[in-house]
Amino acid sequence: MSDKRNSVKEPDNAKAAEKDASRPKRLEDYDPEMQKRIIAEIKRSERNRKLLILAFVLLMIGGFGAYGLYYINAGKGDERGGELSHLVGNDVLANIPAQQGDDTFYTANIVDETGVSRKLEVLEQYKTLYYLNKDLIGWVKIDDTNIDGPVMQASDNEYYLSHDFDKKDDKAGSLFLDCNCDIVNGSDNFIIYGHHLQSGRMFSKLSAYESESYYAGHPIIHFDTIYEEGTYQVMYAFRSRVYDADQVVFKYYQFINAHSAEEFASYMDEMSRLSYYDTGVRAQYGDRLLTLSTCDYNEENGRFVVVAKKIR
Repeated sequence: MSDKRNSVKEPDNAKAAEKDASRPKRLEDYDPEMQKRIIAEIKRSERNRKLLILAFVLLMIGGFGAYGLYYINAGKGDERGGELSHLVGNDVLANIPAQQGDDTFYTANIVDETGVSRKLEVLEQYKTLYYLNKDLIGWVKIDDTNIDGPVMQASDNEYYLSHDFDKKDDKAGSLFLDCNCDIVNGSDNFIIYGHHLQSGRMFSKLSAYESESYYAGHPIIHFDTIYEEGTYQVMYAFRSRVYDADQVVFKYYQFINAHSAEEFASYMDEMSRLSYYDTGVRAQYGDRLLTLSTCDYNEENGRFVVVAKKIR
């Protein structure tokens, strides 16, 4: 009779070695030189991990810090905007030039088409603001919106992209009139530019005019120059872009004065074609227009534009 105990096979040496090799090894199982290398690699990996965590934390802090700073500055801008609004109609500084013997501070001379010379004077409600900054050329307001602020004008279209009413550096900039427009002698079309900001300031809400229902609730734009009050009725709302100089295409931002009735009508046709809806408002050669323009991010160098006609 065979011995059953002898029929049970002992583990194969190769399998035992494989099983042993699969077991996690302790640091002590390696020679001293290898131990040093392993320790150095562990330290390097740990250092890199900590640096990665630190970089991530700093990035988050920086992001939240920039985000917070942006809205702090936006809040300051809103506060300053409120202060400027309170100065409209306030004569606290308006009489200073007269007291100093300067009777021409608030006046400008104009020669009309018949050759008659007459004097323009800054409206009483804007004299204090004008005293603070002579770059002030007017005030724009759309009822029931936060578009309600001073309009500036510089010798170029760059300065007030990054400066506030007080001429301080400010990425939010200011609302400003195209440098080629003339509030003294008049222009067929006043073009006002303003940034489109996440905070909602400046002309950020202008793109709401894409909706005809929004237009229906906000058909009127008030724009006073410092010399004359004005009320405008919205005609067109459309998207466009800033084109290369050599591109032969309608460029709304180049329409400031029309030299003939035909040229004026051509401008109207182009804007009517682009407009999102038909307001029924029409303009003829000799009418005064107002164009509000802001950045639009639907395309590179995009712009959102609202055009209105002066009705009184």
